[in-house]
Amino acid sequence: MNLKTQEALSLFAANTQAIKRGYIWRDNISRRLSALLYAQKNAPINVGAIHQCYKLIKQNTGIFSMFRRNMAMCVATLLSLSENPQEVFSKTLEVYALLKEAKFRESDFLVMAAYQIAVGAEDYSNTISRAKAFYDDMKAHHRFYTGRDDYIFAAMLGLSDLDIAAGAARIEELYLRLKGEFADKNSVQTLVQILVLGGNSEDTAIRVLELRDALKAQKLRLDRTYILPILGILALLPVDISTLVQDLKEAKAFLRKQKGFGRLSVASDELLLFGAAIIAEEYASHINNDILTAMLSTSIASIIIAQEAAAVSASSSAASSS
Repeated sequence: MNLKTQEALSLFAANTQAIKRGYIWRDNISRRLSALLYAQKNAPINVGAIHQCYKLIKQNTGIFSMFRRNMAMCVATLLSLSENPQEVFSKTLEVYALLKEAKFRESDFLVMAAYQIAVGAEDYSNTISRAKAFYDDMKAHHRFYTGRDDYIFAAMLGLSDLDIAAGAARIEELYLRLKGEFADKNSVQTLVQILVLGGNSEDTAIRVLELRDALKAQKLRLDRTYILPILGILALLPVDISTLVQDLKEAKAFLRKQKGFGRLSVASDELLLFGAAIIAEEYASHINNDILTAMLSTSIASIIIAQEAAAVSASSSAASSS
């Protein structure tokens, strides 16, 4: 693990402690996500800016708005990292309304899909139409695995320049190739969406499996529910598998020693997810391909947000039930 990666991990740990002091009332998952988003921008967390953006959300939405629910802190964090939070949030609300008109259903995932399109698209209608086409194709092939948790990646596919028919066919091809290799078929669907966004190499599936096996040999499991998609990001990086495995092993060990990241505070899977995200962001920044670099950086953030949204939703549902 190089010095820059270690510095990014240290910054993430420091950000986590700083936002914990500023947002005692928020859940740990949301706080760590905000800390990570700042660390990925190589910035110390700005709790005051996040608070101002949280107020902005409340001032512009109703009490029952999805924007005030599980992902409110994530949205506030993303807005605080933008140059013009008010403008970005206004566009996000506009896109959210358009997505609902296109028959996407309200959810935390739709909130994040709206933000992605608002900051990444110029022609909202075309991007949403493309996202809906990709989503409908996934739904037609995998009715029981396709749901609101696919909205974020459908938005990413809509933002891409992939041909819809060819991209959808490639997604299904890779799904059939990999579905027998992993237990959670829903996570496999997300994994192959990431792989398709990353290119059309015939070796992609082989590299994913080789990386999985190399990680398992070191007792590093990125092949489980929620965190499987990050395996796809790592596989897309032009880095030796042995180097990736060693970096991830060292990153996990480093984070585990930081304050607030002990075994009783952070689960092993989540620790791996954070470490892999920072490692991937570091390597992505060195790729001499602006389009691929942008895709990887966006995908890394989107994977983390999607998986944390699922975890927050699951925690909220469990709390409601009890």
